[in-house]
Amino acid sequence: MNKLKLTISLSAASLWYRRRVLALVCLTLTLSVTLLLGIQYLRTEIRQSFTSTISGTDLIVGARSGQLNLLLYTVFHIGDATNNIRWSTYQSMTEDSRIDWLIPISLGDSYRGYRVVSTNEQFLAHFRYGNDQPLTLASGDWFSDLFDVVIGAGVARQLDHELNDDLVLSHGGGRTSFSNHKDLPFRVSGILAPTGTPVDQAVYISLEAMEAMHVGWESGVAIPGRTLSADQARNRDYTPDAITAVFIGLDRPILTFQVQRELNQSREEPLSAILPGVALSELWRMMGQFEKALLGISGFVVITSLVGLIAVLLTLQAQRQREIAILRATGASPGLIAGLYSLECVGLALASCLFALLLGAAAIAGLSPWLLEHYGLQIRLRPLAREEWLLLVAVPLSALAVSALPALNTWRAGRQQGFGAQDSS
Repeated sequence: MNKLKLTISLSAASLWYRRRVLALVCLTLTLSVTLLLGIQYLRTEIRQSFTSTISGTDLIVGARSGQLNLLLYTVFHIGDATNNIRWSTYQSMTEDSRIDWLIPISLGDSYRGYRVVSTNEQFLAHFRYGNDQPLTLASGDWFSDLFDVVIGAGVARQLDHELNDDLVLSHGGGRTSFSNHKDLPFRVSGILAPTGTPVDQAVYISLEAMEAMHVGWESGVAIPGRTLSADQARNRDYTPDAITAVFIGLDRPILTFQVQRELNQSREEPLSAILPGVALSELWRMMGQFEKALLGISGFVVITSLVGLIAVLLTLQAQRQREIAILRATGASPGLIAGLYSLECVGLALASCLFALLLGAAAIAGLSPWLLEHYGLQIRLRPLAREEWLLLVAVPLSALAVSALPALNTWRAGRQQGFGAQDSS
């Protein structure tokens, strides 16, 4: 025990004496560990956010297509539907006693590059994200007038919109459109609270409004004299002929596969019914190679820092001959002197890990609100996961391994000096 205390005391004194040089090494290693740990942390958080983009929805039903395509255009607002499904098909779903709720959505228009989602009050009531979190309005109300519009938090922030602003929607889903519904402007009636999901990047109107906008339109072009004014549109009733997709929540989730099979084999029209969780997992596997490569690069950065630590220790070793000679003269064994190198190296690694944890926690706490507001990324401060602890523990273990070279050199030199002294005696 006394020998261990002596070794720790000598190591601490040696580190403090060389604090200026070793502080730079510690800084480099701290930044490397922060990068490595930060990327793994972000991987975990983004994966969780990604797989929680939609929650509590048992099935998504659309026209016959691949499950990834259906997921992308309904949940992530990427791409377009291959076809629509008939309104009568949707009505038959509402009569199925196994189905608890349905959210119809209709796509096809845009607003300054953001997807317009036509739906009804069921979207606000039943759509869930994250850990079964409901949508909430940060301000205003869900649309009640035919030409009310509710916008996502990202749209409101990027375009600096507030309640009661006027919006002119565009025909088609592209970022640039030359066909605008300028005769029927909408009024912002509500702004959704940030969710960190694609919900933030969309504009929401009623199914009736979508129909009203396209009265008198053919092949994406408004026919003069056949379109409606706002007052004329409000005096008519609208029933869609078709919608793009339906989100379904079942009364008993155990029936999910049964309902999915029946919908996929529907004789009314060709449909695709997918499980959102399964489709999200498949999509993440396709995207996961990039983040794994990024983690590998970060690992090489840490290895490079540890190699730099070896170079510093070997350089300092040549400058510590007088110190080692004094230690040997006072009776220090070669093993004790070699152990000083290992202990100093591990001490630097542990200090770097501690600083990396503090730096990472401060960065997450400070940047998470900004990331959610500006980029829709929901990064929360949480205890480290098992994989992150393993990465962190690997750093001092690696430092112990890389310290073996200078420690072994010192031990050999001490042994040779000891033998030389014995021979001369």
